[in-house]
Amino acid sequence: MSKPLTLYLAAPRGFCAGVDRAIKIVEMAIEKWGAPVYVRHEIVHNKFVVDGLRAKGAIFVEELDECPTDRPVIFSAHGVPKSVPAEAETRQMIYVDATCPLVTKVHNEADRHSGNGLQMVMIGHAGHPETVGTMGQLPEGEVLLVETAADVSTITPRDSAKLAFITQTTLSVDDTIEIVSALTERFPKIVGPHKEDICYATTNRQEAVKAIAGKTDTLLVIGAQNSSNSRRLVEVGQKAGCDYSQLVQRAKNIDWNALGDISSVGVTAGASAPEELINEVVDAFKDRFEVTVEIIETAQENVEFKVPRVLRA
Repeated sequence: MSKPLTLYLAAPRGFCAGVDRAIKIVEMAIEKWGAPVYVRHEIVHNKFVVDGLRAKGAIFVEELDECPTDRPVIFSAHGVPKSVPAEAETRQMIYVDATCPLVTKVHNEADRHSGNGLQMVMIGHAGHPETVGTMGQLPEGEVLLVETAADVSTITPRDSAKLAFITQTTLSVDDTIEIVSALTERFPKIVGPHKEDICYATTNRQEAVKAIAGKTDTLLVIGAQNSSNSRRLVEVGQKAGCDYSQLVQRAKNIDWNALGDISSVGVTAGASAPEELINEVVDAFKDRFEVTVEIIETAQENVEFKVPRVLRA
């Protein structure tokens, strides 16, 4: 007789509107122009998704100079520095920008503030493609990066009275509040975004994890190691009381021995993890336990973003 187990399934979880749109863009581009279609950087941070698109005819590269000029190229959902589309135009390439509209909103904010003579402070993770893309909207030196509240004391802006801040869209909401408070304490005149930069999907997924944490101390987050929003879900889970919070790519990566003698588990997925992988994990638990699935819903999402006009024509 299998041991009973309650599986708390987060809602919302998995794909967000920006990821959905980016994947659709690659599929529609292959349909429109035939294979191969080049994609600069992983379209979204998920190996399963990338492998699936590769099988359909997408070729993933890290830089534009790896692409021939006679094939279309797509820019990933994370966004790119201004220099990238400029180079594509110089090389007379067909390109489609799959940047998430919520990331584009942050790019536009940076542009607007800069136009008003403000230097930017960006809260984000160094080297993450979204941070690189956002910082690359403005000339060198116009964006100062802070990763932690402690970093705030180390930056030297041109004029502390002429500053604005923006954030990466996939950060931990709680950590960001801490950094913003350090910024406003040191620079009382700093200007913040009209509407928070952390996207609705990141916020909703973190809230659902906090709700699960009150019910179990074991949490599995389905997502890739290089997915910022997935890694934040693990941290949020740990802080909220899920002592065992782990990131797993898919069911075969679950460490069953480490889970030990559990009677409950929380399951969620980062914004770039497909529902297929979530079902796979739920089924793996059903193979080993007598599972009761309880959905923990903290928000409903009905956001949809249109694909670029060039693909609808």
